[in-house]
Amino acid sequence: VQLQASGGGLVQVGGSLRLSCAVSTRTLVAGARAWFRQAPGKEREFVAAIRKRDSATVYADFAKGRFTISGDAAKNSIFLQMDSLRAEDTAIYYCAADRGGTIISAMSLGTTYDIWGQGTLVTVSS
Repeated sequence: VQLQASGGGLVQVGGSLRLSCAVSTRTLVAGARAWFRQAPGKEREFVAAIRKRDSATVYADFAKGRFTISGDAAKNSIFLQMDSLRAEDTAIYYCAADRGGTIISAMSLGTTYDIWGQGTLVTVSS
């Protein structure tokens, strides 16, 4: 397994969760790392991304002001702090990585990422 997401769980509306994604040290990731999510019956959608070389970030509109993506270069991990959670945030959250360089305009596209991890389920109850 090259990417391993964790931290999902059950939380009430308005609560918080912190997701983590560990990138195997054998995996060379020079580009961006991102979070996507897929709710039941819906297509996968972009959540947030961070670029390794300069920590530039991109967020989906629904994530702005509530979610924060960060990276730990030493541990080769990324995190997603999710606050003020809503019922509609319920989904499986996936982390993804781009081996090569990533331009900012491509950071929100699923096709940019060539390494995907197993998801972690987030359930927000009302």
